[in-house]
Amino acid sequence: MEKLIRCRDVGFDCEGVIKAKTETEVLNLASEHAKIVHGLQEITPEIITKIKSVIVDLPEGKTS
Repeated sequence: MEKLIRCRDVGFDCEGVIKAKTETEVLNLASEHAKIVHGLQEITPEIITKIKSVIVDLPEGKTS
């Protein structure tokens, strides 16, 4: 089941949507997005916890 994170759900004013096949992949992509787009220098354990709390499982064939 594909994983999805909406950047807005993490607390940013951002329309970014990140999808990946696994939780690890989506967390890595979200961390890179936060660094590049939002200028975060460090992804703290608190940020990881917040990101994990908003991950959505997409049913097969669903795109958003």
